[in-house]
Amino acid sequence: MVEQKLKVTLLTGRTIEQGVGKEKGKSSKEYFDACSMCYMDAGDMAKLGIKNNTNVLVTTANGSVVLKAVKYPRAATPGLIYIPYGPWANAVCSHATTSIGMPSFKGTPAEVEPAPTKKVLTIEELLKTEFGR
Repeated sequence: MVEQKLKVTLLTGRTIEQGVGKEKGKSSKEYFDACSMCYMDAGDMAKLGIKNNTNVLVTTANGSVVLKAVKYPRAATPGLIYIPYGPWANAVCSHATTSIGMPSFKGTPAEVEPAPTKKVLTIEELLKTEFGR
């Protein structure tokens, strides 16, 4: 049975591709491709009835964002998703620092659902949506 939404735990962090894209410029195609995606477990993708590179909507208590789902290539990671650092991850992570000066980028409860007809926003579109400018 295909699920409509899947409850997962969101992790964010650096990737080599994100770092290379950042060096090319945050408006570059490399940065967009490296940061506007979400690594997922193959079994979790099957539960949602999606294939590699299908758009998904990731929602947390802090917001939601459409990303490209990519099968995690190294191991099984059921129940976890991973978004590389960048504005797309920031759209769903809490801004609260709880007095330590750094927001939490690990362990955020989230839901993922297929969104094949929704667009992954460019960095310009995302920033305009998030900040209204």
